[in-house]
Amino acid sequence: MLSYAVRRLLGAIPTLFIIITLAFFLMRLAPGGPFDSERRLPPEIERNINAAYNLDKPVYEQYFIYLGKLAHFDFGPSFKNKDFTVTELIAEGLPVSAQLGLSAVFIAVLFGTLLGTIAALYQNRPADYGVMTLAMLGITIPTFVTAPILTLIFGVYGVSIAGFDLSLPVGGWNGGAIRNMILPVTVLALPQIAFISRLVRGSMVEVLRSNYVRTARAKGLPNHLVVFRHALRAGLLPLVSYLGPAIAALVTGSLVVETIFGIPGIGRYFVQGALNRDYTLVMGVVVYYASFIILLNLVADLLYAVLDPRVRFG
Repeated sequence: MLSYAVRRLLGAIPTLFIIITLAFFLMRLAPGGPFDSERRLPPEIERNINAAYNLDKPVYEQYFIYLGKLAHFDFGPSFKNKDFTVTELIAEGLPVSAQLGLSAVFIAVLFGTLLGTIAALYQNRPADYGVMTLAMLGITIPTFVTAPILTLIFGVYGVSIAGFDLSLPVGGWNGGAIRNMILPVTVLALPQIAFISRLVRGSMVEVLRSNYVRTARAKGLPNHLVVFRHALRAGLLPLVSYLGPAIAALVTGSLVVETIFGIPGIGRYFVQGALNRDYTLVMGVVVYYASFIILLNLVADLLYAVLDPRVRFG
């Protein structure tokens, strides 16, 4: 397994190199620059700024300079956030995005697995149809729709049940207070619950029809033992591969959710960097995001061997 992991990591280097190259030149093709503004700078000041950030050089030279710094894990300074390096901004935003994303992942896996298992156990019955209907709604309605709707219901209008006020903050982070996390975590978790429930339902339907599950039932084992001890372990295998990129996407920040709720995570920095043409900040987030996906996909593949002893790595 160790040799397989090493080969995968070495094979990921060309992939990461291609991603960095594409992102670098696509950013340069976008109109405008990091120091363009309505108020034109004096030519000598503009020349000094461009020279300080190597923007006066040809694009291919800027590219090789960036690769040289990246080889030493130097993402450079932020063009728009003065006195901050890209590494400092990512280090500041990553814990926020990680707390938000991991909370959403935990809720999504818990409820998605539960709903998917219920739908599989009651296949082609009202419970199955109800779960799949909710899942389709969760998949088709994007987060930029659910976020404003929940904000209006629980923030602007306010909700009270049996005299209890259920109004929630609709913006800010407040150090990760639970009340501030409820709405953004819910918005992030809803589509993931929908995807996971459909994935688990399809996998569990197949597993419940397998020979070893039928044998376990024929031996007289209680249904809950058959499901949780025998079927669920194999039924979660497709979920493992899905969670790799899903966790990477949520942990590195949701662009829409962090922007709407004013959360100072990596996703919000990425949006601001793209709008302000902050080349180094955008590139830093892209590198972190790509690295997370590659690493978590590797972890997901390795977990297959833990969940399914039949899997062997050559």
